Amino acid sequence: MKKVRMGKSDLHVFPIGLGTNAVGGHNLYPNLNEETGKELVREALKNGVTMLDTAYIYGIGRSEELIGEVLREFNREDVVIATKAAHRKEGNDFVFDNSPAFLKKSVDESLQRLQTDYIDLFYIHFPDEHTPKDEAVQALNELKKAGKIRAIGVSNFSLEQLKEANKDGLVDVFQGEYNLLNREAETTYFPYIQEHDISFVPYFPLVSGLLAGKYTEDTTFPEGDLRREMEHFQSDRFKENIRKVNELVPIAEKHNVDIAHVVLAWYLARPEIDMLIPGAKRADQLLDNLKTADVKLSQDDIDDIDQLFAK
Repeated sequence: MKKVRMGKSDLHVFPIGLGTNAVGGHNLYPNLNEETGKELVREALKNGVTMLDTAYIYGIGRSEELIGEVLREFNREDVVIATKAAHRKEGNDFVFDNSPAFLKKSVDESLQRLQTDYIDLFYIHFPDEHTPKDEAVQALNELKKAGKIRAIGVSNFSLEQLKEANKDGLVDVFQGEYNLLNREAETTYFPYIQEHDISFVPYFPLVSGLLAGKYTEDTTFPEGDLRREMEHFQSDRFKENIRKVNELVPIAEKHNVDIAHVVLAWYLARPEIDMLIPGAKRADQLLDNLKTADVKLSQDDIDDIDQLFAK
């Protein structure tokens, strides 16, 4: 796969990036080894990955710090760094803040943690309830003019919030949930982002392994496992989802890859999606994700998967 352009920005990336919430994300995953996380980032960059996707809330700045340490070992211009902010500490809790002052402060702090002079893509991670979204984006545009960021993104915004944020045509990338089991974005976001040349970056693409063919109908999850609460993992629905995933086996075998690679390749076949940021905890998982780049689905494959997972 060649590099692709993200929306109307000047960012050109390899279509398979790396989501780094398991790099220093101690508040998200127990017992993370930081050296393992740094090695994961190194292996990604050595094997052609150009986009690293992080956020302040991943380890409360620790993910950015670890990436910054590794970044010094590579040519900065070869790496595209995306990070996000919106979480402001208030007492023992976090609140969302999109105010211009907070966003400017967050960018400066991220630059320090990442040990770099600029951030390639900066997202407003979550919307707050009080800041006009076009004002928030205008603040980021000031930072873009100052050379501190190269592209502007928003994440987890409703369609109306996205439209308000993009009032002046300044939003380059939108990140939101999208997968074969949750295709609402096709009718909500996709028409708007295509019209306005905004790149859609999906998260939760494999639904905690459900779309990777990891489970059977008899799989159970221990008490406290988040999957026990997720709608796609509930009893009859879980069994129906497993049935659909199993129907992907012939396509995967035809291409000599795993089911996960077929699913990820299907996303990349959509014109709205330029790149993916599958997460990984270890280098071998990362290298496995990169096999997606070799999958060339036929139009029949694409249509069959579309129909199989149609609502």
